[in-house]
Amino acid sequence: MNHLISRAAAPIALALAALLPLSAQAHRGWMLPSATVLSGNDPWVTVDAAISNDLFYFEHNAMKLDGLLAFAPDGSKATPENLATGKYRSTFDLKLVQKGTYKLAMVNDGLMASWKVGGENKRARGTAESLAKEIPANAEGLSVSRNQSRLEVFVTSGKPTDTVLKPTNQGLELAPITHPNDLFAGDTASFRFLLDGKPAADVEVTVIPGGVRHRDALGEIKVRTDAEGKFSVKWPSAGFYWLSATHGAAQRPAPGAAPAGPAGTLDKPARRASYSTTLEVLPQ
Repeated sequence: MNHLISRAAAPIALALAALLPLSAQAHRGWMLPSATVLSGNDPWVTVDAAISNDLFYFEHNAMKLDGLLAFAPDGSKATPENLATGKYRSTFDLKLVQKGTYKLAMVNDGLMASWKVGGENKRARGTAESLAKEIPANAEGLSVSRNQSRLEVFVTSGKPTDTVLKPTNQGLELAPITHPNDLFAGDTASFRFLLDGKPAADVEVTVIPGGVRHRDALGEIKVRTDAEGKFSVKWPSAGFYWLSATHGAAQRPAPGAAPAGPAGTLDKPARRASYSTTLEVLPQ
């Protein structure tokens, strides 16, 4: 988006912002596959994608599918089918032609700037070049941030494979030690977070079981990555879990509020990289 965010575009900007895993009280973006481990000669998976307060209950906004990517077990691009977006959720299907593990991803990477002119708040998204043209010389309190977000889910037909688990070395990524489609209640799984391909140390990781709407407690699990970016989670029960982490600048400010983290510039934007995934834990 290379123009000033107008009143008409505000709902779109809000939806994009909600794709990112923010605080425990904020809207969360997620994809939920109908199953993560399948067998048979003609397996399909249906995926819901939404932004909501309650995991995995669609009651706020559908997630846009413009940036959807799908990768087959050999690393080639796969083609999702039957894409549709309604009021509260988007949905699509994927035929699992190859045996092995598929990756479905939504990836965003862009700059956001906020400033004041004559006491009026202004915000814009775009590239460094487009923002340089939009930000006026008399801008006050300029703050520029680079926001990278990655939302992924993994689905396996037959035996799990590792090709799609290889990191791209861009932004915050999950590098599974335990395969994400080999999770069982009562077991402890180990993962690693990387930032641009290097260990992401001392990053807080939040894990929340689905079904929040039907229980009083959020039930979240919080752990931190070690010096090598590694962390472990012991699964208390079977079900779907939302796992998220953020590295860098604090939560984006509300419209009109002062930046919560360092005020970056066009040359050196404050960086915020986030990751989230939905994991299915099976019974023993």
